[in-house]
Amino acid sequence: MALLLLTTGLAGAQPMPLPEEDSGDDFFFETVNVNLVNVEVYVTDKQGEPVEGLTKDDFEILEDKRPVEITNFYVMEKGIPKIPTTVDVPDPVEQIPGVERSKLPVIPEEQKLYLCVYVDNFNIRPFNRNRVFRDLRAFLNQELTPRDQVMLVSYDRSLKIRHPFTNDVGVIARALFELEDMTGHGVHKDSERRDLLRDIDEAENRTDVEWRVVQYAESLYNDVSFTLSALKEYVGSLGGLEGRKALLYVSDGLEMIQGEDLFHAVSQKFQDTAAFSRMQDFNVHRDIERLTQMANTNRVSFYTIDAAGLRVATSASADMRGMTTPQLSGFVDSVYISNMQSPIQFMAEETGGRALINTNRWDKGLTRIARDFDTYYSLGYQPAHFGDGRYHNISVRLKDKRKGVEIRHRQGYRDQPLTSRMADKTTSTLMYGFESNPMSLALRVGESSPGDNGNFTVPIAVMVPIGELALVPREEMHQGRIKVFFSAMDEEGRTSDLQQVPLEIRIPAAEIEAAREKSYVYTVSLEMRGGSHRLAIGVRDEIGAIESFISRTVNVGSG
Repeated sequence: MALLLLTTGLAGAQPMPLPEEDSGDDFFFETVNVNLVNVEVYVTDKQGEPVEGLTKDDFEILEDKRPVEITNFYVMEKGIPKIPTTVDVPDPVEQIPGVERSKLPVIPEEQKLYLCVYVDNFNIRPFNRNRVFRDLRAFLNQELTPRDQVMLVSYDRSLKIRHPFTNDVGVIARALFELEDMTGHGVHKDSERRDLLRDIDEAENRTDVEWRVVQYAESLYNDVSFTLSALKEYVGSLGGLEGRKALLYVSDGLEMIQGEDLFHAVSQKFQDTAAFSRMQDFNVHRDIERLTQMANTNRVSFYTIDAAGLRVATSASADMRGMTTPQLSGFVDSVYISNMQSPIQFMAEETGGRALINTNRWDKGLTRIARDFDTYYSLGYQPAHFGDGRYHNISVRLKDKRKGVEIRHRQGYRDQPLTSRMADKTTSTLMYGFESNPMSLALRVGESSPGDNGNFTVPIAVMVPIGELALVPREEMHQGRIKVFFSAMDEEGRTSDLQQVPLEIRIPAAEIEAAREKSYVYTVSLEMRGGSHRLAIGVRDEIGAIESFISRTVNVGSG
């Protein structure tokens, strides 16, 4: 852990910590939470060109097969935002009698683009990767704008942030050169697969090779499980960022069923389907489905690139010539290619993105991806539920049912509880440093003191202006509730478990006017290793439904 909770101290405005399960029997209030779901919709014609000029009345949205009203409509055409047609959402505070507020909440525009270039070095061949990079650099330099935020990450058995979010796309384009010198593991997988294909071809009986195919599939399954876990972890970290998020995933593909082609090879060679009984043990479809559901929940679209391009059949390679059953290799190759491409196609289709496959030139495909970024429709609606934790399916269609028109969008989302949303936003603040502070929070860090175990005790104070809080008058007190979230990350990227503390604030009625000029102070002592840490704080006003997120770099033990 980078951070451990030690002790808490509270000061100001008669604050009281509440247990998580406390319903507050002596303090009842009801908050009206507004849940707005934004769906980016890409409409293209037969030639793949964007269809422009549509209005809100042209669209229909269904959630779980039931029509919902479009309350927000935003249009971007060739990078130029059009005047959106919106329906005002009532301020939730106005619906709670007796609540005092100093200002109304701000609802931000959520149309900023965050592009994540994700290079999967573990599942790619260096030659293929570097060939894609040539077109990718041109795409970054020519198609993005200074208002877009781009970051570069790579995966090689572990996830590494090569460059954090920046609007200087040239920095990211240049950083790709550093990755060109890295090794890729795809070559080793090719060699092992060819050896197994030849052994299957030369085997006298099924049992001689079937156990080796199972071992091979088990090894692949372990590798792809780590690959998908890293992807899921990264997609999860993006959940708290407001705006559109696109993940450009560069790899040579992933197998949906590990070793499927070799199981088919054994079955075809010996005319025996017994090998298929083990094959489904290595199917990762459900894991990929969970990944896409998380991406949809976090408003992340996958744009996937099969860097292998136009694949050459194994049977055409020199070292596979002379097989006693050459037709075996041709059939197995077709299974292999389909199996490798289906996951990256599924990831794109389910999240409203695009998959670039079967090409050795990616410039045209990347140009079409760029059109998604600068020409789209954003449809917003308010579902009847809030935070029910369920996954809800989304369908968007045109009312006039035009022929030859394709509509892409994310296929659903999980309606996360408030606590999960706050946790995601605090984590994103920690990871990426983007702050949102309508409550004017302040953070004070005290002097760290060394402990007997080599770590340091660091006192911090979170200050919340009382004038920014919604308070309910009740008898002789004005009462409010906030929830504080905090986490830390050290220089090596290790993060602490996210902590959360619900708090009740009580201010005597006679002191309320003076209190509005002061801050409620929550103090906590943290145990931290020496060195530089980033600390992120999230605070939610439970009555006013307002949230703030701030971060601070803390140098522990340096003084």
